[in-house]
Amino acid sequence: MADVLPLVEARLRSALGEPDARAAVTFLGTDRIEVLRFTDGDIVRYATLGMSAQPMGDTTAMLADPVKGPRAELLLSVRSGLADTDKVLRPLAVLAASPQVEGVVVAPGASLDVGEPLWPGAPFTSVLVAEPGGLVEDLELDEPLDPVHFLPLLPMTPNEAAWKRVHGAQALQERWLTNGTDLRDPSRKSVPLE
Repeated sequence: MADVLPLVEARLRSALGEPDARAAVTFLGTDRIEVLRFTDGDIVRYATLGMSAQPMGDTTAMLADPVKGPRAELLLSVRSGLADTDKVLRPLAVLAASPQVEGVVVAPGASLDVGEPLWPGAPFTSVLVAEPGGLVEDLELDEPLDPVHFLPLLPMTPNEAAWKRVHGAQALQERWLTNGTDLRDPSRKSVPLE
């Protein structure tokens, strides 16, 4: 069976260009997670590489299925030069390792929280997982492997995360849209939630 990660990296490069930086993080008992940085004008994009090496599944299962199960990588896009967003590398790697560590299946509509600012001074400690297929198309793999989805992450303020828990992901995204919220602004304020 082919190694998934070279295919994933090739898909990222074809969609986003050549990465201008990369960092690797390894957590005890997990596979290595890399974070690649791509710069496109005033937008910087961070993409994980390593989360899709294994399918996501229930870590409490007696025997993990090494083949079947959803696979994903994470994408974060922010405006460059407004904050020290390169410090997001470790929090992104933590989120990408969460399926291996905690047995969570990361899917659209989910909230992921790192418990600290995503970068120094960031008003965000969590992200909303958005629908795949926009910036980077899904990567189809040979049967019986599930495709790799590239999931955009939308930073949420603590108030937005609390509001989303009550009203749902769709309602929060509609609120952002209605208010013309710039979700790539690394220092934006919370959307009005009244």
